[in-house]
Amino acid sequence: MSVVYDAGALIAAERSDREVWADHRVRLEMGLVPVTTAPVVAQVSRSGRQAQLRRFLRGCEVASFGSDEAHDVGALAGRTKVADVVDVHVVVTAHRRSFGVVTSDVGDLQPIADVLRPRVRLFGV
Repeated sequence: MSVVYDAGALIAAERSDREVWADHRVRLEMGLVPVTTAPVVAQVSRSGRQAQLRRFLRGCEVASFGSDEAHDVGALAGRTKVADVVDVHVVVTAHRRSFGVVTSDVGDLQPIADVLRPRVRLFGV
Protein backbone atom coordinates (compact mmCIF):
# COMPACT_ATOMS: atom_id res chain seq x y z
CA MET A 1 0.00 0.00 0.00
CA SER A 2 1.27 3.44 -0.77
CA VAL A 3 0.82 6.33 1.60
CA VAL A 4 0.40 10.06 2.00
CA TYR A 5 3.00 11.76 4.19
CA ASP A 6 1.95 14.50 6.59
CA ALA A 7 4.27 17.22 7.92
CA GLY A 8 5.53 15.03 10.77
CA ALA A 9 6.77 12.40 8.33
CA LEU A 10 8.60 15.02 6.25
CA ILE A 11 10.14 16.56 9.37
CA ALA A 12 11.33 13.10 10.42
CA ALA A 13 12.88 12.61 6.98
CA GLU A 14 14.60 16.00 7.23
CA ARG A 15 16.03 14.88 10.58
CA SER A 16 17.34 11.69 8.92
CA ASP A 17 15.02 9.34 10.82
CA ARG A 18 16.24 5.90 9.76
CA GLU A 19 12.85 4.20 10.01
CA VAL A 20 11.11 6.81 7.85
CA TRP A 21 13.87 6.64 5.23
CA ALA A 22 13.87 2.82 5.25
CA ASP A 23 10.07 2.65 4.77
CA HIS A 24 10.32 5.25 2.00
CA ARG A 25 13.05 3.29 0.24
CA VAL A 26 11.05 0.03 0.45
CA ARG A 27 8.01 1.69 -1.10
CA LEU A 28 10.07 3.09 -3.95
CA GLU A 29 11.73 -0.28 -4.57
CA MET A 30 8.25 -1.85 -4.77
CA GLY A 31 7.23 0.72 -7.38
CA LEU A 32 4.89 2.53 -4.98
CA VAL A 33 5.12 6.31 -5.18
CA PRO A 34 4.35 7.99 -1.85
CA VAL A 35 2.37 11.22 -1.95
CA THR A 36 2.41 14.37 0.09
CA THR A 37 0.46 17.57 -0.46
CA ALA A 38 1.53 21.05 -1.51
CA PRO A 39 0.24 22.57 1.77
CA VAL A 40 2.32 20.04 3.76
CA VAL A 41 5.43 20.97 1.76
CA ALA A 42 4.69 24.63 2.52
CA GLN A 43 4.40 23.80 6.25
CA VAL A 44 7.85 22.23 6.44
CA SER A 45 9.88 24.17 3.84
CA ARG A 46 11.90 26.82 5.60
CA SER A 47 15.05 27.23 3.53
CA GLY A 48 16.83 26.06 0.42
CA ARG A 49 19.35 24.30 2.66
CA GLN A 50 16.96 21.49 3.63
CA ALA A 51 18.84 18.97 1.51
CA GLN A 52 17.41 15.87 3.19
CA LEU A 53 13.84 17.12 2.73
CA ARG A 54 14.41 17.92 -0.94
CA ARG A 55 16.04 14.53 -1.50
CA PHE A 56 13.10 12.78 0.19
CA LEU A 57 10.57 14.73 -1.88
CA ARG A 58 12.25 13.66 -5.14
CA GLY A 59 10.68 10.24 -4.51
CA CYS A 60 7.21 11.66 -3.86
CA GLU A 61 4.29 12.96 -5.83
CA VAL A 62 3.14 16.32 -4.49
CA ALA A 63 -0.66 16.61 -4.74
CA SER A 64 -2.10 20.06 -5.38
CA PHE A 65 -4.86 21.73 -3.39
CA GLY A 66 -7.32 22.97 -6.00
CA SER A 67 -10.83 24.35 -5.74
CA ASP A 68 -12.52 20.94 -5.99
CA GLU A 69 -10.50 19.64 -3.05
CA ALA A 70 -10.97 22.89 -1.16
CA HIS A 71 -14.75 22.50 -1.08
CA ASP A 72 -14.55 18.85 0.03
CA VAL A 73 -11.90 19.63 2.65
CA GLY A 74 -13.89 22.56 4.01
CA ALA A 75 -17.06 20.50 4.28
CA LEU A 76 -15.23 17.67 6.06
CA ALA A 77 -13.48 20.13 8.39
CA GLY A 78 -16.89 21.48 9.35
CA ARG A 79 -18.35 18.02 9.80
CA THR A 80 -15.48 16.82 12.02
CA LYS A 81 -14.91 20.19 13.73
CA VAL A 82 -11.20 19.97 12.85
CA ALA A 83 -9.69 23.42 12.32
CA ASP A 84 -6.48 22.32 10.57
CA VAL A 85 -7.42 22.11 6.89
CA VAL A 86 -3.94 20.83 6.01
CA ASP A 87 -4.60 17.73 8.15
CA VAL A 88 -8.03 17.31 6.57
CA HIS A 89 -6.53 17.65 3.08
CA VAL A 90 -3.94 14.95 3.85
CA VAL A 91 -6.66 12.51 4.92
CA VAL A 92 -8.92 13.39 1.96
CA THR A 93 -5.99 12.89 -0.43
CA ALA A 94 -5.31 9.46 1.09
CA HIS A 95 -9.00 8.50 1.00
CA ARG A 96 -9.37 9.39 -2.68
CA ARG A 97 -6.43 7.14 -3.54
CA SER A 98 -7.17 4.34 -1.03
CA PHE A 99 -3.81 5.07 0.63
CA GLY A 100 -2.80 5.18 4.27
CA VAL A 101 -1.28 8.19 6.03
CA VAL A 102 2.13 8.31 7.70
CA THR A 103 1.87 10.86 10.50
CA SER A 104 3.33 11.99 13.78
CA ASP A 105 -0.16 13.16 14.82
CA VAL A 106 -2.35 10.04 14.79
CA GLY A 107 -4.57 11.58 17.48
CA ASP A 108 -5.19 14.71 15.39
CA LEU A 109 -5.99 12.78 12.21
CA GLN A 110 -8.06 9.99 13.79
CA PRO A 111 -11.32 12.01 14.03
CA ILE A 112 -11.07 12.77 10.32
CA ALA A 113 -10.22 9.20 9.29
CA ASP A 114 -13.01 7.80 11.46
CA VAL A 115 -15.84 9.45 9.50
CA LEU A 116 -14.71 8.32 6.05
CA ARG A 117 -15.70 5.00 4.48
CA PRO A 118 -13.70 3.04 3.79
CA ARG A 119 -11.60 4.26 6.71
CA VAL A 120 -8.15 5.66 6.09
CA ARG A 121 -5.39 3.75 7.91
CA LEU A 122 -3.01 5.87 9.96
CA PHE A 123 0.60 4.85 10.60
CA GLY A 124 2.59 6.63 13.31
CA VAL A 125 6.18 7.80 12.99
